[in-house]
Amino acid sequence: MRTIRITIQYDGTAYNGWQIQPNGVTLQEILQEGVGRITGERLTVTGAGRTDAGVHALAQVAAFRTSSGLPPEVFRRALNARLPADIRILDAVEEREDFHPRFDAARKAYFYLIANAPLVSPFLYRYVWQVPAALDIETMRRAAAPLEGTHDFSSFRASGCGAKSPERTVFSLALERHTCLDFMTVQFRGEFLKIRIEGDAFLRHMVRNIVGTLVEAGKGRIRAESMQELLISRDRKCAGPTAPARGLFLERIFYPGEE
Repeated sequence: MRTIRITIQYDGTAYNGWQIQPNGVTLQEILQEGVGRITGERLTVTGAGRTDAGVHALAQVAAFRTSSGLPPEVFRRALNARLPADIRILDAVEEREDFHPRFDAARKAYFYLIANAPLVSPFLYRYVWQVPAALDIETMRRAAAPLEGTHDFSSFRASGCGAKSPERTVFSLALERHTCLDFMTVQFRGEFLKIRIEGDAFLRHMVRNIVGTLVEAGKGRIRAESMQELLISRDRKCAGPTAPARGLFLERIFYPGEE
């Protein structure tokens, strides 16, 4: 059996997340059906991260095992010919047989986009969270600082999370202000905030819960100085609301030797 690793880019708007479920179309379901038609096999396409419904990916990584002798590049071309236009296979390579896209990952990077304005272009609304209220970015940065490092992130863990341990390591958490976004050769001007987080792994809704809490701090509803207490409380009720899925992007999965 061979292991084929694929790198996938997708707009998650139309999908009920990555993992196959009884209700709604998922990315894993579509990819497994596509690979199965090419190989004639019943197989599983395993992803590096279970993105939620509506979350996007610039470079999701997945893998499947097959007895097919087709070259990886043929898989890439054949899948792109069959997949919906909002899912693209960027790359396909043959990996060692025991490669696992999730457990072999060294770290993952996500970013979240906020439009801090009363008006958002119809060409951007699928990819940003519109927050009309003024946000104090320096307060948000101070609130974010205690979250870096290794902690118990139960305060930012959604119910139903299947992780055995709530402990995770956040390597970096950065906030950047932008006055325009480039899209389709056009510059959309306004006040935009990009929140980028890199960690070894993430709990269910962890990134979106952190973003929602930082926005509350930016509005003055949560004191930046209380973030350490909030973290130590391990109480989800003490943190802010869950940010909408549409502003979240899986940016990249890092593997050993590919830094």
